[in-house]
Amino acid sequence: MFENANISLQIIEYLYFLKFSFIALIVSLLLLSLSVFLVYQKPDKEKISVYECGFHPYGDARNKFEVKFYIVGILFIIFDLE
Repeated sequence: MFENANISLQIIEYLYFLKFSFIALIVSLLLLSLSVFLVYQKPDKEKISVYECGFHPYGDARNKFEVKFYIVGILFIIFDLE
């Protein structure tokens, strides 16, 4: 008889956790949705420009680096720690 009572107490503790997790989820979603809908959003040309530095990209930013750059970086970390 006491085993069933102990199991039900454990279930109640998990239900408290689920209840507070659900409340936290609802409050966070509510605040996020309010911030999206209540804020005046009017992007201008400067805000949506590609770069702030003034020039457009002229190549792909995802070039492969040579292995020697990684070796220099690893050696720098190793000797910097000493």
